[in-house]
Amino acid sequence: MKSYHYRFDKVLTFREQEKNETESAYKESIESFETIATQLYDLLKKKEDILVEQQEKMARGFSVNEIHHYARFIESIEAKINSVQEQVIQARSKMNWYEERLLDKTIEVKKYEKMREKDRDAYQEEMEHKEAERLDELSTLKFRKNENGW
Repeated sequence: MKSYHYRFDKVLTFREQEKNETESAYKESIESFETIATQLYDLLKKKEDILVEQQEKMARGFSVNEIHHYARFIESIEAKINSVQEQVIQARSKMNWYEERLLDKTIEVKKYEKMREKDRDAYQEEMEHKEAERLDELSTLKFRKNENGW
């Protein structure tokens, strides 16, 4: 009896490899997104702290030069925030794109695995049928041999 061999085994292996590569790229995109989002959070926190500090100094009073200094500093932070927000949007978009690709690849691999399972079941059913035929044939031969011997 020949052993089972799935005819799309190489295709399945290739699809699994594609899925693994996509999964790796997806994880990298998540890490990238988290890094950039953390930068954005830090900048927003820094801006908030500066605004609180500025309000405290306003209550106590401070010079016009300090007011201009804080205004320029806040403008600088806001420009950085806008830049990093764009990066966050791009990183999120990239992460979502890889997530969709990963989902597609996972579904494709599952299809091939399901096909392999059905093919293996059909193969086993065929082998069981052939074995039953051989047993029937052997019992028929044995019966004839015993019948002729009487």
